[in-house]
Amino acid sequence: MSGQESKATLSELGSRVRAWRARRGMTRKALASDSGLSERFLADVESGKGNVSINSLEAAARALNISILELLQDAPRPALARAQGLLARLDDTQLDQAYGLLGSTFGLDDSLGRDRRVALIGLRGAGKSTLGSQLAAERGVPFIELDREIEREAGTSMNEILLLHGQAGYRRYERRALFRIAEEHPDGVVMTTGGSIVSERETFDLLQSRFYCVWLKASPEEHMSRVVAQGDMRPFTTTKGATSEAMEDLRRILASRESLYARADAVVDTAARTLKQSLTDLKRAVPAVPDSSNTSPHTKETT
Repeated sequence: MSGQESKATLSELGSRVRAWRARRGMTRKALASDSGLSERFLADVESGKGNVSINSLEAAARALNISILELLQDAPRPALARAQGLLARLDDTQLDQAYGLLGSTFGLDDSLGRDRRVALIGLRGAGKSTLGSQLAAERGVPFIELDREIEREAGTSMNEILLLHGQAGYRRYERRALFRIAEEHPDGVVMTTGGSIVSERETFDLLQSRFYCVWLKASPEEHMSRVVAQGDMRPFTTTKGATSEAMEDLRRILASRESLYARADAVVDTAARTLKQSLTDLKRAVPAVPDSSNTSPHTKETT
């Protein structure tokens, strides 16, 4: 973060502390007394000059009778806060149902083109690249790999992105790439994604809002045999010959993500299926390609 960005962040934080104090009808002296922080320190914070620690923020938030997240986040609109209160009572399955209902009821699900854009999710070794390229050819649309598009967005390799920007930076480029791909392919595309994309709620929500998601699954044994055949054991931390340890890693990853992968629009199990059979299953699982005789706003007529 540059010096200018840091200054802007401290200024915004100071404004929020000051606003919450005013909302609570507290003087700075009262906040200092309740939080255990000095009045001078709070004055510096509110003016954007204080170097604030997490502990200081927690102390101020407690004194204001709010959580530190409420202090750091933008205050929601009243109606939004009421809706969030209701949603907070739901379990994950109910939240997914509510998400779908809101999208379909209020037209927020990006219905224009979503069914034409297919995203294949799942762990490595499920056949995403092989089946994805063949499905794209069958549908007459481009085939792309999200990892390559993220590199294109960042202008450097995956390793460099992680080295220079870390996981947070990588996820930012990932979301930018998803927005761009959806905009560039209104008439359809087949895209493969990284196996961990489902673990990032915000990113996965974005993916589902703009792409028809299909989980390609397989048994742990088949995942492992295919990964070994590819000669790349990522993300399994193992040493040469430690196959049992790698298999345990794989089982843990699958178990932790299974409920997330299951949120996909469709599931295609490639276990004990030939490539031809799996492709047939995949073609049946995705929405049919729109009739090309019906010219859409995005269709270019040829003469």
